[in-house]
Amino acid sequence: MTHRNFWLSCGQKLLVFLLSIFVLSAAVFYAARLSPGDPLVSYYGGRAEKMTPEERSRAEERLGLHDAVHVQYLRWLRDAAHGEFGVSYKYKTDVLKVIWGRFPNTLILGGASFALIFTLALGLGILCVWYEGRWLDRLICRAGTVVSCVPEFWLSLVLILVFSVWLRWLPSSGAYTVGREYDLSDRILHLLLPVTVATAGHLWYYAYMVRSRLLDELCAGYVLFAEAKGLAKRTVLFRHCLRNVLPSYLSMMAVSVPHILGGTYIIEAVFSYPGLGTLAYESARWKDYNLLMVLCLFTGIAVIFCGMLAQILNERIDPRIREALPPQERKENGHG
Repeated sequence: MTHRNFWLSCGQKLLVFLLSIFVLSAAVFYAARLSPGDPLVSYYGGRAEKMTPEERSRAEERLGLHDAVHVQYLRWLRDAAHGEFGVSYKYKTDVLKVIWGRFPNTLILGGASFALIFTLALGLGILCVWYEGRWLDRLICRAGTVVSCVPEFWLSLVLILVFSVWLRWLPSSGAYTVGREYDLSDRILHLLLPVTVATAGHLWYYAYMVRSRLLDELCAGYVLFAEAKGLAKRTVLFRHCLRNVLPSYLSMMAVSVPHILGGTYIIEAVFSYPGLGTLAYESARWKDYNLLMVLCLFTGIAVIFCGMLAQILNERIDPRIREALPPQERKENGHG
C-alpha cells in the first residue's frame, strides 16, 4: 500500500466520519428545538411561568432562542467549530465542565461491565463447547437465553427490591455515599447492582457467538486432520480453534461498544447513577439544548468510530471480506 493510497483511504474515512457527525448534529438540533416543551423553565425555573410576554422575549433573546431554527443551528455550528458549546441551562455552567464531572462515573461503570462481559463470554463459550450436548451445555444455553430476554430496567427494579429494600445489603442508587467519594469499597458496593445488570443483559449474546464460532471451527477440515494425527481435544481447541476465533472476537468487541453503551445509559437512569446516561435523560427532560447536543454528539462519535474501527478490523482479519471489496478498493487498502 503506497503512502498516497494510504492517505487517500484515511481522508475518505475522515470525510465520511465528519459528514456523519454533521448529519447527526443537524438531526438532533432540529428534533430538540421542534419538540414540545419550554427551555426557559430549565434556565429560570418556576419564574418562567410568571414572566410577561416582554420578559419572555428578552429571556429568549438572551439565550439565543428568538431566531429561526436554522439561524440558531448555524450559530451553534460556528461556535462549536471554535470549541464553544454553550452553557447548560439547568446547571448554569459550561456544558463541557458538566460532562467532565460525570464522565469518570460512566467510564468506570461501562469499563467494568465491558471487561466482565467479554471475559465471562469467552469463558462461557469455551465451557459450552467443551461440554457440547451434555447437561451443562444445555443448562447454560437455556439459562442464558432466559436472562438475555429479561429487560434491563425490569431486572434492575427486581434487584433493587431484593438486595436494597428487603435484604438491605446494597445501596439502590448513586455512585458513592455522601462524604465517601474516595472510598474504594463504598464505590464498589454502589457498582455491584448496575454492573450485574449490564453484564447479565449482554453476556449470553456474546457467549453464544463464541460458542457458535468455535463449533464451526471444530467442523473444519484441519481439525479432523489434527485429530487423525492424535492431537488431544484440549490442544485442538485452545491452540488452533481458539486462536482462529480470537481475531474476529476482537472486532466483535469493537462493534459492541455502542450496544453496551446504550444499555449503560438505561441502567444509569434506573439506578440514579450520576453518569452520562442520567445526564442525557435530564437534559432531554428539561430541554437543556446545549447539554443535550454535546451528549448526543459524544455518543454518536463513539458509535460511528467504533463501527468504522470494527469494519477496518474485519477487513484486515477476514480474507472473505477483503475479497468482497471492489478491485480498486482492495488495491487502495493494500490487499492486492
